[in-house]
Amino acid sequence: MKLLNYTSGYFLIVLMVIIPIWAGLFYYAMLDEVYDSMDDGLDNQRQLIISKAALDTAILTHKDFEEGNYAVMPVSPNAARKHTDLYIDTMMYMQNEKDFEPVRMLQTVFRKGEDYYQMRVITSMVEEDDLVSELGYSLMWLYFGLVATILVLNNFLLKNIWKPFYRLIRQLQTFKLTNIQQIKMSQTRVDEFNLMQNTVQLFLDNTVSVYNQQKQFIENASHELQTPLAIAINKLELLAEHNSLGDAQAELLETALDNLERLKRLNQSLLLLSKIENDQFEDVREVNVNLLINKLKDDFSDQIDFYKLVFTFSEQSQCIWRMNPDLADIMFSNLIKNAIKHTPQGGIISIKIKSSSISFENEGSAALDESLLFQRFHKISKSESSTGLGLAIAKAIAKVSLLSLNYRYEGKHIFTVTPAV
Repeated sequence: MKLLNYTSGYFLIVLMVIIPIWAGLFYYAMLDEVYDSMDDGLDNQRQLIISKAALDTAILTHKDFEEGNYAVMPVSPNAARKHTDLYIDTMMYMQNEKDFEPVRMLQTVFRKGEDYYQMRVITSMVEEDDLVSELGYSLMWLYFGLVATILVLNNFLLKNIWKPFYRLIRQLQTFKLTNIQQIKMSQTRVDEFNLMQNTVQLFLDNTVSVYNQQKQFIENASHELQTPLAIAINKLELLAEHNSLGDAQAELLETALDNLERLKRLNQSLLLLSKIENDQFEDVREVNVNLLINKLKDDFSDQIDFYKLVFTFSEQSQCIWRMNPDLADIMFSNLIKNAIKHTPQGGIISIKIKSSSISFENEGSAALDESLLFQRFHKISKSESSTGLGLAIAKAIAKVSLLSLNYRYEGKHIFTVTPAV
């Protein structure tokens, strides 16, 4: 879920809670204000009617509400003394409506001369159910209006505010250690964004510095190792040509040469793996996998014949992937070599090319541990010549090439390369 939608969701939930509470408080406050206004109006009408009664005694004969909004009837002095002004809500039949309607009534007592009179004054009042209904509709439209406002603000105002954040994220997604100039920081008016950018810049500077130091160390170490290894191998080869060596010395010499050759291959493999993981192979182009595997099949034909293996190659589709050509050659070579090494003599190796996958299948008696299979120095066989880095290198190449290399066992070993999802 996007951050803008996440915050919008919280806003909407908060509004759903706050608006009903606010509506209840507003309703009762408004109702109290309406009653105060009606009571003040009734009190004013009482004063006006009493004033008119002093001039026109006919008013004192209005015993019902047919001739106006008040009714007067005489009461005893005792009843008058016990009476207090009273405001009440009641229902009254209205001729024009032909129905009972709610009214607000003031019951009061006044004196004219020696006589006491009870007067009832009424005024129409708002029906609460109508008020609640109107308020409900108003609140509904208010809620929709607020939701629309929040969405508009999120889509226009907040989206513009968050532009520096998303710009930095886009740059980080395509960032490569080999090109620090890809990240361009720009100052904003938001302190938090400036702090974030400065922190990211500091982190990237430190990371690039460590990367360059590591890269330099690996290159230097590899170069320094290659020279003494080459010299040692050369000297031992010269020594092996001497006829004065006995069988035991010759065997020891051969073992030493084999180990030095293995150390040389190991050094080259580790250097290659480091370069792959540091993304130092930048030449990316379209590689015709069909042509490449056909070439590799011919390159490995002698080994296939030597081990008397049955090799089948199925091309169901043309497969063209964007990757570094040298890395493509290394990855597919390692997968084919792995299949040749671990297929029993006379066994079957199959390579199948489909539109979006390439599978390498070879016979095997038991499933391999996938959690260890692609780790460095993990050996499937106990061959002394193996460095244990072939599949680790293939996995690393697949990763930097945006491919996925997976293993499964279905009565035979199957390695599948597909574009990463």
